[in-house]
Amino acid sequence: MSPLSRFLTFIRFSHTVFALPFALGSMIVASSSTRGWPGWRLFGLILLCMVFARTAAMTFNRITDWEIDKRNPRTAGRHKLLGKGAAIAICALSSLLFVGTAALINPLCLLLSPVALALIFFYSLTKRFTHAAQFFLGLALSASPVGAWLAVTGSFAWPPIILAVGVLCWVAGFDMIYATQDVEADRREGLRSMVVMLGVPGALKLAGWLHLLMLLSLVLFGLSAHLEDVYFLGLIPVPLLLRHEHRIARTLDVEKINRAFFETNAVIGLLFVAITAADRFFI
Repeated sequence: MSPLSRFLTFIRFSHTVFALPFALGSMIVASSSTRGWPGWRLFGLILLCMVFARTAAMTFNRITDWEIDKRNPRTAGRHKLLGKGAAIAICALSSLLFVGTAALINPLCLLLSPVALALIFFYSLTKRFTHAAQFFLGLALSASPVGAWLAVTGSFAWPPIILAVGVLCWVAGFDMIYATQDVEADRREGLRSMVVMLGVPGALKLAGWLHLLMLLSLVLFGLSAHLEDVYFLGLIPVPLLLRHEHRIARTLDVEKINRAFFETNAVIGLLFVAITAADRFFI
């Protein structure tokens, strides 16, 4: 693998498709006065903020879990992709670039940028002291639609907050499914999660309820943002995709869960931004 490929694998860059579409959808709705487009400069700055924040978060996660990951069969090869010193340097640089990019957007984004970093870093520590770690991951990713809205408008509003609740429930739910792979390793390490606390069947049941709340939040977001029929009709495949993911999860087949986890949630994210853009651009 090339150095770039190793780095992108190290931070699981492909998983950017989870949070980014909800930030872009929020940006599009916030820019409704300009037919859903805030301009290329602001779009580029929002995109850079997302990339820098996620890179900082993922490298921080790898650094804090460095020794733990070595003892988990699923993650044992991560430390071979990038040296710890390089990971620390990339984390620091990405954090500085995130704050600097936020400063170019507006004063409020600059003011809140350290808060955003603290939020996404804090998640990596939570499984050491609380079973609610999946909810803290959801909280970290839920900041993306709020941040994108603030970048465009410079003020808070209900639509991005409602969408953030949906993202929180969605992420917490699918991370419970993902965490079923590590339940035995987590118990050996003394780590906490909803899967460790509830067991696999209980965690999967809770994930289902969270995904129902996510669907409700998407509907409420559309109503609060005054979106049209194309948005609501576009939501119809979402429960079908979630049902497919949960059916695969119940098989407890690690390979199938990994594939369903990425493919299903990537499609949901891309579908959301597509129907939001279609609503604002073409209706």
